[in-house]
Amino acid sequence: MKKALIVGITGQDGSYLAELLLAKGYEVHGIVRRTSTFNTDRLDHIYAEPQENGALQLHYGDLANGTRLRRVMEQIQPDEVYNLGAQSHVRVSFDQAEYTADVVATGTLRLLEAFRDYAVANHSRPRFYQAGSSEMFGSSAPPQDETTAFYPRSPYAASKVAAHWYAVNFREAYGLFVSNGILFNHESPRRGETFVTRKITRALARIRLGLQDKLYLGNLDARRDWGHSADYVRAMWMMLQHSAPDDFVVATGESHSVREFLEAAASQAGVDWRRHVELDTRYLRPTEVDALQGDAGKARRVLGWQPEIGFDELVCSMVEGDLELARQEQTLLKGGHRVAQRGVACA
Repeated sequence: MKKALIVGITGQDGSYLAELLLAKGYEVHGIVRRTSTFNTDRLDHIYAEPQENGALQLHYGDLANGTRLRRVMEQIQPDEVYNLGAQSHVRVSFDQAEYTADVVATGTLRLLEAFRDYAVANHSRPRFYQAGSSEMFGSSAPPQDETTAFYPRSPYAASKVAAHWYAVNFREAYGLFVSNGILFNHESPRRGETFVTRKITRALARIRLGLQDKLYLGNLDARRDWGHSADYVRAMWMMLQHSAPDDFVVATGESHSVREFLEAAASQAGVDWRRHVELDTRYLRPTEVDALQGDAGKARRVLGWQPEIGFDELVCSMVEGDLELARQEQTLLKGGHRVAQRGVACA
């Protein structure tokens, strides 16, 4: 049985990747940050308590703590390590630039150091996946592929560029199996509610049921290449099954504006978005990325990967998921309950 360690397992991608690996017979371990409240809701359907000897096990740790990363890696002795951990909100990275750099850039370096020491000490050849981002391309003209120059336009993107080159350097300097996945935007019903796509579908669902009236957004003209997270984690796994480490762009090759996403979601929800959407300049970035569109030709040729879930199906799944959440919220309110975070009923 192969062992995998996922850093960032509680996020959207981490949960889909954990599902995929469990289905393939892996023993899956995840690193989670210690908080005063549980943040494992995306994993609840696949997680069993350690006493039940589940194939998914969680360990406390943090990309800011290199010593703990080493201990967890030595304890688990994984065959594959997936680094999905990050402060991944681009707009927030302008407000928390130093923290973003420490987690995204230096955090990756800490994990790579622990990975190298583990590989050397155990005379093994484990495999490492580093999650890159299309934001690294920034202002470079689309379509973007592995040869396109990076031009980061945010602290998050700059930190991801640093992490990418750390990964390349460790691969070349120490002969480690380290692959970079340069992933374009990927969404799902599990996307965090502060990201623009989920913010749109969540708000439209609540507007449809009369639970809110306004949706405040920033730049509607920004264009992105949107895919589904379940497709993209499959690409991550395929990179680590390949015979040699390399760098791959993962994208659909299609570009849509935020306005187009909004229109598609509003149509699915049955809402006239023009009556409810207003511009809020607080959501504009100091430096904008106008257009991202990936060319995943290399991943298709070398790995045999291709996306299976299209744009319309992605939007539909997100809207339907949020409509169900809104219905649950509405039912609780009609029953005389006030609704706290994540739809928990309070007396």
